[in-house]
This record gives sequence, C-alpha cells and structure tokens, in this order.
Amino acid sequence: MKFFVTVDRDEDGVWVAECPAIPGCVSQGSTREDAVESIGEAIGLCLEVRAERGLPLTIETRQIEVAL
Repeated sequence: MKFFVTVDRDEDGVWVAECPAIPGCVSQGSTREDAVESIGEAIGLCLEVRAERGLPLTIETRQIEVAL
C-alpha cells in the first residue's frame, strides 16, 4: 500500500510526520529522514490496531490546490 504523508518542522526543530488517511497516525524524528522512517512504522502499527478493532483502515482524503 502507498500513503501520502506530510512532513513539517515544528517550532522546536523536530520533524513531524502525519498520515492524513489514517486518523491519529503521527510520528516524529530529529531529522526529516528519521521522521519518514518513523511514520512508516507508525502506519503499519496503526493499520494493525484499526483492523483489530474492526475500524476502517483508512479514510478518504484528497489533495487539492487552492489558488489565492
């Protein structure tokens, strides 16, 4: 499976990664690469927990471009 993730740097310099298609699936790292690696592990664990609880594995998300 492939997922889109967002990776942002917070005000403390920590890299935060989130998978919008999986509610609550967030991870972090001291480098961008660490955050990306961590979110990969988090996605696997989140999917496992959601399956065990009988929840939908993902929710529908869309990326759209907004021009201002």
